[in-house]
Amino acid sequence: MNLTSENFYLHNPGATGTAFLVVGIAGLAMSAIGFATDAAQFFHSYLTAFVFWLSISLGGLFFTMLHHLVGANWSTVLRRLSESIMMVLPLMAVLFLPVLLGISELYHWSHDDIVAADQLLQKKAAYLNIPFFVTRAVIFFAIWSTTAWLLYRLSIRQDSEHQAKMPLASRRISAAGMLLFAITTTLAAFDWLMSLDAHWYSTIFGVYVFSGSFLAVLSFVILSALYMRRRGVLKNVISIEHFHDVGKLTFAFVIFWAYMAFSQYFLIWYGNIPEETVWFLHRWENPWRYISLIIIFGHFVLPFVVLLTRRAKRSPLVLTIMALWILTMRWVDLHWLVLPNLHRHGPHFSWMDISTMIGVGGLFLWYFFRLWSRKALVPVNDPGLEKSIGFVNH
Repeated sequence: MNLTSENFYLHNPGATGTAFLVVGIAGLAMSAIGFATDAAQFFHSYLTAFVFWLSISLGGLFFTMLHHLVGANWSTVLRRLSESIMMVLPLMAVLFLPVLLGISELYHWSHDDIVAADQLLQKKAAYLNIPFFVTRAVIFFAIWSTTAWLLYRLSIRQDSEHQAKMPLASRRISAAGMLLFAITTTLAAFDWLMSLDAHWYSTIFGVYVFSGSFLAVLSFVILSALYMRRRGVLKNVISIEHFHDVGKLTFAFVIFWAYMAFSQYFLIWYGNIPEETVWFLHRWENPWRYISLIIIFGHFVLPFVVLLTRRAKRSPLVLTIMALWILTMRWVDLHWLVLPNLHRHGPHFSWMDISTMIGVGGLFLWYFFRLWSRKALVPVNDPGLEKSIGFVNH
């Protein structure tokens, strides 16, 4: 890999993207064998992997819209990175097809005989039914992909033709997009994760899933930027000052995620309504409790303690370790949300948990790298670029 500093384009990107594609196809091929032997395990593992990678892409969309809405300068050098992440959303729409094929294996409300024997499911049938479920999914991906495409198109146009109205147009799109994002991501969390157990409900669940998504994309941005920086790409553009700010955001959202997780648990605990408490009880009465404890200490306590100091947020080594750790905890958290619906008596890790992560992840990383390496690696004509390159924390 080498970078032409005059125009910030990556020349000779190497075989990185091709390697990701090969690994992704191999992972999906292995997963297909798993589908033939144990369909229920395949669909639950695939849903976990799919939501993991989708959450990173949605986090990239949120990061980009937030950048435009607050008029940030420091994050300008990172914006093309977040834009490339969010532009994977159309691919994720295609990768959602196996989830649709597995509705009957994943969601008990999709069976007419079960609904007929359950009064609660009958009351929810107007919302939880297959045609409306599929329609909502199409609407979600249409909104996310369209918002991402509009922002990306303006950003790429700005590289060749600077117009003063472009930042304002991006801000207006982000303002409407942020409202739609809040609604659609909440409903998607309800549909794809919470309805796995349609007897349970939590009004905080959507924010809980979102907070984990933003933590995931911050970790992905840290790893991607550090990977390129170690290879001399954007070394003098993305500085330790930018990593410090991403580290501060990561620390803040570690706390925010924990606040949402505890609020959800505490409200349900003191309300003591059986149809609400059973969900947490099921994840504490059997060996799932150990996964619950791992999430408490691994997703919050450890990152909070490690990232507490200024020095840690400015250390590439510490940030690399914590980014990898947070992404691991993100997967554990999603596994904890999905798999108890299949393995009720305790954790049962399958090789398909790995193969689906590799399969979906390989295609995600291939498409992301393809997008990011074909355009300027930073928004070259953005009025805030110079300030961003010279940004210093005070």
